[in-house]
Amino acid sequence: MPTTASSTTAQRPWRIAHSECSLGWGGQEHRVLAELAGFARRGAQVWLLAPPESCLYQRAQAAGIEVVPLRLSRMGFVWHAIQWARWLKQHQVQVLNPHSSRDGWLLGVAGRLARVPFIVRTRHIDVDYPHAWLSRHAFTTLADHVLTTSEKIAAHFRELFHLPADRVTTIPTGIDVQRFSPQGSKAQLIPAPAQAPRVGMVSVLRSWKGHATFLQAARQLVDARFPARYVIVGEGPIRYQIEAQIAELQLQEQVTLTGHREDVPEVLRGLDVLVIASTRHEGVPQIGLQALACQTPVVGSNVGGIPEIIRPGETGRLFPAGNAAALAQAIRDTLAQVEETRAMTQRGRAMVVERHSLDHMLDQLEQLYQRHLPA
Repeated sequence: MPTTASSTTAQRPWRIAHSECSLGWGGQEHRVLAELAGFARRGAQVWLLAPPESCLYQRAQAAGIEVVPLRLSRMGFVWHAIQWARWLKQHQVQVLNPHSSRDGWLLGVAGRLARVPFIVRTRHIDVDYPHAWLSRHAFTTLADHVLTTSEKIAAHFRELFHLPADRVTTIPTGIDVQRFSPQGSKAQLIPAPAQAPRVGMVSVLRSWKGHATFLQAARQLVDARFPARYVIVGEGPIRYQIEAQIAELQLQEQVTLTGHREDVPEVLRGLDVLVIASTRHEGVPQIGLQALACQTPVVGSNVGGIPEIIRPGETGRLFPAGNAAALAQAIRDTLAQVEETRAMTQRGRAMVVERHSLDHMLDQLEQLYQRHLPA
């Protein structure tokens, strides 16, 4: 049943532009595309401003989103800001949402020059700001509101930049609960006819995702003759380091690297345990919500926004970040305590459906826009 917010959008379509300078494809870029596509379905006019060579630009274009090439140059900053201000005015953009630092400064200045009614800065991960006095302007002078994906990030922003509570809102990324569900086919992630439980990570291969801890835990479980196979799904800049660690730990027979996969629901249904081993820089991870929606058991580190959705004894198990022995024990418990784990996955699915669906995210965003846009 459509909500009041959805009906309002249909009566008064908003004009929304997002910018993102990242060239990669991860949770942040997924979120940008989800918002654009969701509001387009609800009748809004949406644009993506991004480098043409970026994965997001190409995927948004394939999804039918109107894309505008974004070129970033420090030398031409002032001229580019003036040009973008003209573009924003010409297209009567009402909501402007930059997502990364470089496009945030450029579009923030352009948005102020164009007098865009509502400028939102979204922060997806929890990072340090060594020059907080300068960074504060990006989230205050050049923005009307800060949107975060986790309460931990929001609390950090309020404290660091002395922002009042009503200037920061947390809205985790919504999940398509029809696509991510327990029903459906399962990906075959390890060579047949291996029958051992499949324990895996699904993420971009980045240094802070905790793959080293995951492999150390796998080595401990192999040494303990615990029957399992280990899967690493994704691509990224540290693949060669992961391959070197697999060789160093002599885990070639137990660990499979699949590379990037588009069939994420099938991958999650094909796992017996999903591990989120992040050591830093984590909001509320989309892969955690997706796994919960698929009723795949989750073991997560106690970093960032992970504990906001992986609640010990309720929706999953937590371990101290970087502690391979604790991770190994949590994997053991997840597979051995069958009934407890099944109950956690059922509660996890119910939580995502109620509070983290794609429609719920869009409804919350609409309410935010309604509060801050002129009638």
